[in-house]
Amino acid sequence: YLSYLPKEKAYFTGSPIRQELLNGNAANALTFCKLPYKNKPVLLIIGGSTGSKVINNTIREALPILLKDYLIIHLCGKGNLESSLKNTDGYVQLEYAGKELADIFALSDIVISRAGANAICELLALHKPNILIPLSAAASRGDQILNANSFKASGYSYVLEEENLSTETLLNAISEVSANQENYRLAMKNSQGQNSIQLIVDLIEETAKKK
Repeated sequence: YLSYLPKEKAYFTGSPIRQELLNGNAANALTFCKLPYKNKPVLLIIGGSTGSKVINNTIREALPILLKDYLIIHLCGKGNLESSLKNTDGYVQLEYAGKELADIFALSDIVISRAGANAICELLALHKPNILIPLSAAASRGDQILNANSFKASGYSYVLEEENLSTETLLNAISEVSANQENYRLAMKNSQGQNSIQLIVDLIEETAKKK
């Protein structure tokens, strides 16, 4: 979001996020996901509220390779659980996460996500190295592509276009982000969009004083 003061510069405020997301407990997520311990980095996949067939399929195709190096928590959307993978060691699939999401974020090291405004601002506030797979222009109005490219330009995200998504490109993206995750974290920590709610309140108060 861009908030404007009259005849002055624009400010990036970010989207106001749920404050409880900032207070997650990784130990609680281990219990909720029925993982006995964290012996590998955790990869979190969020395909949006309804899930994404192409993301779900690609993640599952890559599981034999990914599970060598990662524990995987896969939020795959309502009705998208794969029964044949139910007891796969190190792979947790959930239709969605409610209040548990804050804990799951706290446990996660790298996040694969769509690029909706709320999703990307949550990743920014949490300083989570991430791979954004925006909805294609053919399936949306293109806002997710703009969001993703903006975060890529700022050094916050690795962007993988849905049209180019495959097992190979996904594995390459994860390898790239894993190798450079501290750079991504540092870029996000240095962003001005750290406390969007307070910044929005301050801008409103400042604007009101000028009238």
